[in-house]
Amino acid sequence: MHISRVDLNLFVVFETIYSEGGITRAAEKLHLSQPAISHALSRLREMFGDPLFVRQGQSMNPTPLARNLVEPVRQALRTLEGTLNESGPFDPVASHRRFVLGLRAELEAVLLPALVARVSATAPSVELAAVRIDRRRVEADLASGLLDAAIDVLLPGSGALRQTRLGTDSLVVVVRQNHPGAGTAPDLETYLEWNHVLVSSRRRGASLEDVALQKRGAQRHVALRCQQYFAAFRVVAETGFALTLPASQAAVMNSAFGHAIVPFPAPDAGLDRYLYWHEAADSSAANAWLRQLVTDVATPAFEPR
Repeated sequence: MHISRVDLNLFVVFETIYSEGGITRAAEKLHLSQPAISHALSRLREMFGDPLFVRQGQSMNPTPLARNLVEPVRQALRTLEGTLNESGPFDPVASHRRFVLGLRAELEAVLLPALVARVSATAPSVELAAVRIDRRRVEADLASGLLDAAIDVLLPGSGALRQTRLGTDSLVVVVRQNHPGAGTAPDLETYLEWNHVLVSSRRRGASLEDVALQKRGAQRHVALRCQQYFAAFRVVAETGFALTLPASQAAVMNSAFGHAIVPFPAPDAGLDRYLYWHEAADSSAANAWLRQLVTDVATPAFEPR
């Protein structure tokens, strides 16, 4: 079927039913009547030869075909909306745009509370989605519109991958309050005497702090390697283990534990954090607004502590 014979508004209805889980909520979000939404769904079903959504109780559950369609439809709608938004100034107060920010899961607790608060205050109808970043596809995802911006360490890329440095996230060490090292700045020798817990999604391999130690000809004893910082903080509470991590994450996580935070004995070690976008968004007022918002929130989070 040629696109000239398709009402593109039907895809807006499709995505909204999918997101909202029902015709009533979709009608409310789009400011249309329920019969209008039902009529659009009937046309979509005829177009695709598939029910697309099946009622179960109060919800409309997507069929396998609908699940396969939703991401391509969302990407196409974002591309169209972005094209329309580029034609004039961006008004955050009036915008209903959806921005997608790629970042590591551990940074969500650091950045999202302040970022969402700023978005809610200045752009109440804007939607923000934080998604897991794939470092191998950052440039491609920014170019395609799957991501509007991304935050990560320094990444390779072509000249089309724009970047600005947000700051350096220094490393700190977390120990429980009755640990011998609490309240002091440990030297390297003292740090190496401790047992350590390491958080990593990988099964093996050196961490940033281990690389810094290796440069000094040193190696620590990692007594536990786990996947989640929350679990590591619990382990610190129950043992004499030490946990080394970026200062921004330590400050957020430790608010629930009250452990002691001391300097890492290699002060030059840290993570440089960068904000990325694609050159195609250079002239986008909407993207520039998002980048400024992220910069305003992230820069203080990555200040030396």
